[in-house]
Amino acid sequence: MSTYAIDAHELTRRFGQFTAVDAITFHVEQGEVFGFLGANGAGKTTAMRMLIGLLVPTSGSATVAGYDISTQAEQVRRRIGYMSQRFSLYEDLTVQENITLYGGIYGVSDRDITTRTGGILARIGLEHAGNELVREIPLGWKQQLAFCVALLHRPGVVFLDEPTGGVDPITRRRFWELIYETAAQGTSVLVTTHYLDEAEYCNRISIMVDGAIAAMGVPSAVRNQFGAATLDDVFLRLTRPGAGV
Repeated sequence: MSTYAIDAHELTRRFGQFTAVDAITFHVEQGEVFGFLGANGAGKTTAMRMLIGLLVPTSGSATVAGYDISTQAEQVRRRIGYMSQRFSLYEDLTVQENITLYGGIYGVSDRDITTRTGGILARIGLEHAGNELVREIPLGWKQQLAFCVALLHRPGVVFLDEPTGGVDPITRRRFWELIYETAAQGTSVLVTTHYLDEAEYCNRISIMVDGAIAAMGVPSAVRNQFGAATLDDVFLRLTRPGAGV
């Protein structure tokens, strides 16, 4: 059994003749914040769907939270959290109703749901809004709430798909504080983002290009490898080699 929170080897996914993910190999340590970067169409979403047990690999292997994604997908899904930018909460339910709903889906006991609801609301300063419909609270609070709900069942690994899209810089900073708090408690975090400045907050990053991992390591080491001042420069060199950056 792998000691890594995520351990992928030659993970590959093809759709007919098209290779969306091309033999990627990487691991994520326990309690690590790992940035999973790439332009639209680079393959990171397909890779994430395999890692969370929604898509079977064509070849290669991976374990998440100690379970094989191909043969133990249900066990994987029980032990991970997932937050999507596109859909995370039901806007026609109240804040508390969302927490209760997801607690039931995750198999959390009624007693623990009650206890953890108070903790979630206090953590993000939403004690006053428990009975408000989710659609009525600001986007920044929605994003923080969705993150905390993804942690409700205390998973070993949480996947965050562009979690700070559309929020203001202050809210983005607060969101990353929540990520650090979560990692400090031992939960591994795999996060995708289009904000390259956010990638600097990660312990390590990978950059996917055309389905393959083109660079990986500590952000500062990746910048040094390419002689670049910023990760934006690295990203441009990898994705637009003729740009002359």
